[in-house]
Amino acid sequence: MHFFDALLGAPVWHLLTRLGEVEILLPAAALTALALLVRSATRLLALRWLLLIGVAAALTVASKVAFIGWGLGWKNIDFTGISGHAMFSAAIYPVLALCLVRADVHGRRAIAFGYGLAVLIAISRMVIGVHSASEVAAGLLIGAAASATALAWSDTPILRIRPLLPLALVAWMALTPLHLPASQTHSLVTRLALALSGHNAPYTRSDLLHPKPGEKS
Repeated sequence: MHFFDALLGAPVWHLLTRLGEVEILLPAAALTALALLVRSATRLLALRWLLLIGVAAALTVASKVAFIGWGLGWKNIDFTGISGHAMFSAAIYPVLALCLVRADVHGRRAIAFGYGLAVLIAISRMVIGVHSASEVAAGLLIGAAASATALAWSDTPILRIRPLLPLALVAWMALTPLHLPASQTHSLVTRLALALSGHNAPYTRSDLLHPKPGEKS
């Protein structure tokens, strides 16, 4: 990842990766969904979007629990679970971006920006050494499927929300990456996986890639 480091620099990648944290994205998505829910024209879109995010999140958590608790991964592609940062970014940012502009004029560019930001956040997960390419690719695909399906069900020109909410969203996204405590999601998933599996220690990437003698690879 030396090319990406040279392109943007390490601090930028760490800032980008924070933009994919669930503690930052879910409140923004909830606020946006609330604004869509109060309008009859966009109510069904909001419900479908939230449902699809929930399904994508369940798949992501299940994949992580399966590996951390039972070691169910894929050694050949270095896969230990779907990247939550990549998934949530691809599921949420395109819809957020679309709600901030006049969809009939700038809609396509806003959606492209949302997906582009999600890709950068996914790359940041590889640059800082947290996820493999297969894990971020899976996250992007699942998240993009959720947002693209939700948007396919919508009438994009009616998506724009009241001016005060875009300002609140911009302020939230600008301030929280710098001031919100670091995400504890992984530790919560680890505790869940250990509780369900009954094991004392989590499986790690090293266990997958370098199994001890006598263990299955």
